[in-house]
Amino acid sequence: MDLEDKHRLLHELRARLAAQYATLVAAQKSAQEGAVHPDAKAEHSKDTRSIESGYLARGLAERAETLRDGLRALDLLRLREFGEDDAAGVGAVVTLVATDGRETHYFLAPSGAGETIRIGLDNVVVLTPRSPLGVAMSGRRAGDSVRAELPTGLLLADVDRVR
Repeated sequence: MDLEDKHRLLHELRARLAAQYATLVAAQKSAQEGAVHPDAKAEHSKDTRSIESGYLARGLAERAETLRDGLRALDLLRLREFGEDDAAGVGAVVTLVATDGRETHYFLAPSGAGETIRIGLDNVVVLTPRSPLGVAMSGRRAGDSVRAELPTGLLLADVDRVR
């Protein structure tokens, strides 16, 4: 994966997060309008529709703020090429080979964890350096081993490439 591929990867990741942000903002506005709408006025002391809509609106607003911060972090990310001896860090695409021979490509990014993006023939999974696997990979070089306790179990793998 060359620098041009990384730019496509970053562009696609940013587009996905921007779409999620727009959806969340619209949902938050709708929930907020529902909370203050005259029809949401409590009809009796146990009627909590307005309060629940307010809680929902606040939760959506907090998630939107987190996404907005993630978008800013992606905007500030300056991609570079990693050399053969460079350690993995933010902006690197790291290829791990698990003990069963399965090869997986990961993009260490400041936000967007969990997204899988297809670049060329490769699927690339986005990780943040704060995730368990991101922590295990950060600072590793080609040939190093990685050990991470994941929700699916223990992952043992070797770093094949850092690009």
